[in-house]
This record gives sequence, C-alpha cells and structure tokens, in this order.
Amino acid sequence: METSADTFPKLLLAHAAQRPDAPAVREKDLGIWQTWTWARAATEVREIACGLASLGFAPGQNLAIVGANRPHLYFAVMAAQSLRGVPVPLYQDAVAAEMVFMLDDAAIEFAFAEDQEQVDKLLECRDLQEEQHPGGQRIRHIVYDDPRGLRHYDHPGLLGYEQLRELGRAFDAAHPGFYDQAVAGGRPDDVAVILYTSGTTGRPKGVCQTHASFMAAGRGGVASDRLGPGDDIMSYLPMAWVGDHLFSVAQWLAGGFTLNCPESAATVMNDMREIGPTYYFGPPRTFEGLLTAVSIRMEDAAAPKRWLYAKFMALARRVGSDILVGKPVAASDRLLYALGNLLVYGPLRNVLGMSRIRVAYTAGAAIGPDLFRFYRSIGINLKQFYGQTETCAYVCLQRDHEVNLTGVGSAAPGMELKIADNGEVLVRGVSVLKEYYRRPDATAEVLDADGYFHTGDAGVIDHEGQLRIIDRAKDVGRLNGPGGTCNGAMFAPNYIENKLKFFPQIKEAVCFGHGRDEVCAFINIDYEAVGNWAERRGLPYGGYVDLAGKAEVLQLVRECVEQVNADLAAEEGMESTQIARFLVLHKELDPDDDELTRTRKVRRGFIADKYAVLVDALYGCKEEQFIETQVKFEDGRTGKVSATLKIVQAKQFPPVRAAA
Repeated sequence: METSADTFPKLLLAHAAQRPDAPAVREKDLGIWQTWTWARAATEVREIACGLASLGFAPGQNLAIVGANRPHLYFAVMAAQSLRGVPVPLYQDAVAAEMVFMLDDAAIEFAFAEDQEQVDKLLECRDLQEEQHPGGQRIRHIVYDDPRGLRHYDHPGLLGYEQLRELGRAFDAAHPGFYDQAVAGGRPDDVAVILYTSGTTGRPKGVCQTHASFMAAGRGGVASDRLGPGDDIMSYLPMAWVGDHLFSVAQWLAGGFTLNCPESAATVMNDMREIGPTYYFGPPRTFEGLLTAVSIRMEDAAAPKRWLYAKFMALARRVGSDILVGKPVAASDRLLYALGNLLVYGPLRNVLGMSRIRVAYTAGAAIGPDLFRFYRSIGINLKQFYGQTETCAYVCLQRDHEVNLTGVGSAAPGMELKIADNGEVLVRGVSVLKEYYRRPDATAEVLDADGYFHTGDAGVIDHEGQLRIIDRAKDVGRLNGPGGTCNGAMFAPNYIENKLKFFPQIKEAVCFGHGRDEVCAFINIDYEAVGNWAERRGLPYGGYVDLAGKAEVLQLVRECVEQVNADLAAEEGMESTQIARFLVLHKELDPDDDELTRTRKVRRGFIADKYAVLVDALYGCKEEQFIETQVKFEDGRTGKVSATLKIVQAKQFPPVRAAA
C-alpha cells in the first residue's frame, strides 16, 4: 500500500481508510478464530489511547506491555505511540526480581498485562519497588486483558481492558479532536519503542528505536519479499524480541498482511496448520525443535515408513535445494523428487504447518548449515536475515536465488556494511538505534563518529557481497599453538555448537577451547527426544538427571559428537577444533538460573565461571566429577541438583584433504 504515513499510528489509520473491511488481525479463542478488520482495529486503538489519556498517560511516558501475542496487546503498542508515548514490551517469562530492573530503568508508571499471572507479577514488582524505594517511582496503573481469576482483585490502579475502552469512549466524546491531533503530531524521529537487550554480558539496556527506523526496516523487508495484503503470518514469538516487533508490527503495518495470534503456546502447531501462513519466521531454536519433533515421530513410525523417509530425504539433500531455486536437475531425479513431494515432503510440510509457506526466515543466532539445508531440501524457502536489537533486526537479508548455507545475505536496502581491521562487523543506515535509554555512555561505546554501529560480531564479506558471521567477536579465540601460546587454530565455539545441535538428541551445547590445547564441551540432551529413544529400547529412567547419566545415553551422544568431529576433519582450517572430551550436564541450561538469556542465548562466560569445576575436570582428563548446583523452580523456590558426571573421550579423525 502506497502511503506517505511517517508513523505507525498514521499507517494504521491509512489502512483503515483504504481497506476498512479487510482482515487485519485474527486470534483463536476457545477454539474459534476471531477477526478484527482494519477499521475495527483502528477504533480499538483509538479507544485504548483515549482511555490511557484519561488516566494521565502523556507524551514521553513509557507503557510496559507484558504477555503473549494477543491482538489487544499489539493495539496497546499503537495506542501508546498514538499519544507520542513509548511502548516497552517485556519478556513474559521473566521473574519479578528480573522484571523490576527494567520497570525501574524505564520509569514505568503504566503497564498493560495479558492475564492474572502477569498481573500478579506486576503487583509483586510494585511491592518490590516500594520496599527498595519507599515513596519513589513505581507502577501506578495496570490494565489487564483477560479478566479470568481477577474478579475479586481490588488493588489500586487495576482495571480491565473493557473498562479502559469505556473510559476512552467517554474521554473521546468529551474531548473531540484530541486523538486525531495527537496522532497528527507524531514525528518520524519520535521513539517508537524501547526494546531491552538480552543481557548476554551484563544488565539489559533499553534500545530506543524511532518510527523512521522501524518503518524503513519494515518497508525494506516487505519490498524485498513482495509481501502484501494476501499474506498471512503467525505471531507466536515473544513481543519483547526485536524480531517479533519487526515482523508483527513494522512489516505487518508496512505490508498490510494479516496477523494471526495462536490460542496458546501449546497450540501453535495446530493453529498453523489451520491458518496455513504464507510467511513465517523463527529463531534457529524453533527450527531445531520442529526437526526434533519430526525425528521423534519417524522413530515411532513403522519400518516401511522409516525406509521411505530415509530414501526420499537422501534424495532431497542431494537435489532439493537446486529444484527449489530452479537449477538444472536430471529428469530422473526431478521425477523422483515429485514422487517424494507427494509421499513425504508435502505431508511433512503440512505436519510442520508450512504447506502454504512462500517465504520463511530465521535469525537471532547462527543456524547450522545442516539444519538450513534440511528445510530448503523439502521445498521450504527458508532464508536468513541478520541484525540486532540496535538495528531493528535489519542489516542483511537473503534475497531469492541468492541464498547460500553459510552466509546471512547482503546489505538490506538502506544499509551499509564494513569490516573493521579487527574483523568486527560495522553497520550504518536507516535502522540504527537512536540511543540507549538514559545511557549516553553506552551509546557512545557502540556508535562511532562516522555513524557506524559496532555489532560485536566477527565476520567476513565474500566475493558475492554476502556477509558470513563467524561468531561473537568476544567468543572467537584460538587454540594453543607450539610453545603453549594462543597462536594455533581459530576457535569459533558457536560454529561447532550449531553442528552438535543439528542432532535431535542434543538440545544445547557449550564449547570451550580458547587458550587451551584442545576443544571440550558441555552438552544438554533433549529430554523428549532421548526419553522417547530410551522408552523404545526398554531403558528405564527416573527423570532428567538419571537419563542424562545412563551409559547408553552417553554412547548415543558420543556418536553424535564423533560425527561432528568427522565433519570438522573434512573442513579446511577446522581440523584442529574437533571435540576431545565432553560431558552431559545434569540439568538443562535455564534462563531462570541465568545460564541463558530470555532469548535463549548461551551466557558463555557465566557458565564457564559457574561450572568451573567441570571445565577443570574436562581439561584435567578426569574420568568423572561430582557437582551440586542450586536451581530455581517456576514458583520461585530454590533447590539443589547433584550428580557425578562421567567424562567421555571422543574419537578424533585425521584431516581429509579434497582432491586437487
């Protein structure tokens, strides 16, 4: 849709005027899909904005938004923007003690919550604020969407969504023209959203992004992939993640397609099959999880089905990607692939909810080439884009027919790339942050005098202009070389970890090696996949700790590790980074234990310090090591998990040189 709108609320009004009856948002509620047209969505945003204004919400104030993907929460985003305020989405799985830091940092007085669980958390945050800063700034108003369980709550400042709309309608009637003037007064350089970084290396920082930045990112992606009103997207990832804000807000409003909100996290796959989205996105962890689910189902299938799957997947790995992009393929292979599409690939895409997918993207972390190849080989046009919270997740994207398995694409429209002398990726352009909220010192550290944002990623640009990310610059190191100094082979832990996580039995991996003579690893098994494997073999177990320590499971993981070692032996420059020893951790790495960020990125330094005794045991060539670890439970209680972990030696392979 062509429009001169320069803020998101203006763009919403343009859609409502030009396509009032077209579907804007759907939500599945109690098994039934509910639809909001663009006109209805614009009306509700107006009512919410006026309701907030009646409570005293003013330009420049911040509105916390906590909950899953719900139409009313997305409307709250635009309502705050309509008043020249700033929405601040927060991760709904963050505990109160973690969330209160961001509430304080962003000076939040107004919050919008999904349901009773989030209301309880925000009330707990308010109590913590009062304890820590008596009489100081704290949450004053909490609006909730789902009223179930909240009937008898009488806390000050608490009101329901429908109550807010009633206040808004009354305010709008009493102040004619107020809303229209507020929206018209919005400027493209106003801050449109504050998104907090994942806090991989320290306290999260609030990234201030303007309407101009996110609108340029949204329009650039929509134009590159020819998205429009006929497309459907499933909105299921955390609203606090920059990727969701790019796809579910910026691109949604830029392209005018339909946003679909699932009934719950547990029903996403079923809801996807019903909707049949044409456009899909997710971090590598999501695609890993989908592949694990497929692998489990195939292991439980009858022998003829397993044989058929193996045969046709071997064909897909060989020719599927070429067929997807229209490269020449032998007629016999093309005919077999068509048969495979009928018997295997088509039903598989349907199980994944991707039968209508035209474009799929992954971002947020590096994706392993093997995982990438799998999806493209079965006919899913999976591509990568690259960016950070500080760049609206918009730096590089892969255009059709320009996809390679190891790169993340070329510079997106409006963006520039440069590699610094130390190998760090620098970017400049339309999507770069305005500033960190109230952190001029941190802003100055990442934005140089020429306007380049320092990403912290190490990368190279190939001869085709495609960027290839090696790893986080701080994580790239070297193994010890002759004389015991760090002058040996380059060590990129994330590259090896992604190879390990391609196996459905491995959920997470953390590799060590910088300044060491060899590479060692911690591994988390996938409890569902390995549990299913154990049950089919009659192997009894009593929970994660017991299963992870079984000799049969250690052998299963050893086979995966040794396959990765064999692959590394065949890659030039990677031969020396084969894994020498590993252990299977006695617990899953967890954001609540500070081992992962809320976006599920490994906090490598924290893990190395927390489990230093295990790292020492790996490099001390011990056969086993006792460990006791404190853990946090979902209800806030703490406990301890202990185990004696076996240290497993992995076979290493001689380098395989390609024929000249």
